[in-house]
Amino acid sequence: MSNQHLSPLRVPLVSEARTLGQLTEEICAPMERPPTWKWWAAFAIAVSILGTGAGIVAYQVGTGIGVWGLNKTVGWAFDITNFVFWVGIGHAGTLISAILFLFRQKWRTSINRAAEAMTLFAVMCAALFPVIHMGRPWLAFWVLPYPNTRGSLWVNFRSPLLWDVFAISTYFTVSAVFWYVGLIPDLATVRDRAKAGIRKAVFKVLSLGWTGSHRTWSRYETVYLLLAGLATPLVLSVHTIVSMDFATSVIPGWHTTIFPPYFVAGAVFSGFAMVLTLMIITRVVLGYEHLITIRHLENMTKVIIVTGGIVSLAYGTEVFIAWYSGNEYERYAFLNRAFGPYAWAYWTMVTCNVVSPHLFWFKKIRTSPAAIFVLSLVINVGMWFERFVIIVTSLHRDFLPSSWSMYTPTAVEVGTFIGTFGLFFTLFLLFVRVLPIISIGEVKSVLGFAREPGEVPADSGTRKPAHSAPEPLPAAQGSMAAPALAMATRKDVPV
Repeated sequence: MSNQHLSPLRVPLVSEARTLGQLTEEICAPMERPPTWKWWAAFAIAVSILGTGAGIVAYQVGTGIGVWGLNKTVGWAFDITNFVFWVGIGHAGTLISAILFLFRQKWRTSINRAAEAMTLFAVMCAALFPVIHMGRPWLAFWVLPYPNTRGSLWVNFRSPLLWDVFAISTYFTVSAVFWYVGLIPDLATVRDRAKAGIRKAVFKVLSLGWTGSHRTWSRYETVYLLLAGLATPLVLSVHTIVSMDFATSVIPGWHTTIFPPYFVAGAVFSGFAMVLTLMIITRVVLGYEHLITIRHLENMTKVIIVTGGIVSLAYGTEVFIAWYSGNEYERYAFLNRAFGPYAWAYWTMVTCNVVSPHLFWFKKIRTSPAAIFVLSLVINVGMWFERFVIIVTSLHRDFLPSSWSMYTPTAVEVGTFIGTFGLFFTLFLLFVRVLPIISIGEVKSVLGFAREPGEVPADSGTRKPAHSAPEPLPAAQGSMAAPALAMATRKDVPV
């Protein structure tokens, strides 16, 4: 009989009893079995949308960005809206992987891998829009500050647009390294399960000679911790710098110091909504309901409640500042948002971002995957409209009534935006087929969380590849996967 005390408030992070070998089999199954017709259908749709978007981009590059609906008054619109939208989508991955790791939140283990991949794909989508907006994308390398023979042509280090280049490139690089380092133990597992051939050779190279020894795990955990600490400031810095594209201007509706925290909270808000959208689909299609449990979904909805509250407060603060400032231009900018020709966009934003998140206060809703899925889509729509409202309504009526103008997106702009969704889902579907979508080692480390030792069946008769990721401690405080030496000394974990 075990002397371990289990709090009734704790819920197992893996809802069904599994052996360590069974977890490996289940997580590796999508990579090792032939794709289903559902995957092929989804992939065909995604590739079709991507191909259409690529054709539209080629057309506008060849013709010029005059095919957009921009005018002399509204010089920024759909493209920058989509850029900020995709950068925000990519924020949740780093927050889940880095910040929640540093805070020892064990429930992140089933969703961090997919969220990190989502971050990389979203940043790729975001980077397309500034490049297209240049009009001559083949000269995009001019934004890089390197010695050249172009005379006095040099980047303007005082421009927030250049800060974007450094922020996005740094964010993508660190996120990619963080994601890859976390993959190494699982790449070794896939390597050892693979039959001789190209697949085994590729994973042998990618796993960097991983042996699963005590020393290897120790060095790995040290590097992962350092990368988590390095990635954490990026969660705050990237969208702060993006917000400065607007906050450093003198345009009414933009010139405000609240933008950095406002944009960061909004990015986490929309990022978690997109993670929920993808994870709910993934858990159903791949049969991972016992790995991505209701508790995981509920915890993410709680983050949405908090960040949604911050976003709502920011909306109210903006209105208050406009009134309290006594600046007639600032006051008019917000009156125009709420009651002007784009009022429909403003109130769509308020309904989706202020009203809908409060439905998560009801436990019945935040524990219903169907309700969460619908609300996550609503929030994503609302956050896109937030960026549209901030950018377009602040520009279309500026200081001079004689220059007031309306903006309407063209089919080319809409097609480009839809095409980025094709890119995003094509990359995500390929990721599901090629790499483990859930971290094998980290999920094993929480297998015994909130369980009696006898609840987890002994692992017998299951193939266990040599040098694969060792079975980690179920309740290892502060580590993702315990070394095999420590495993041999634990009596409460089946080995």
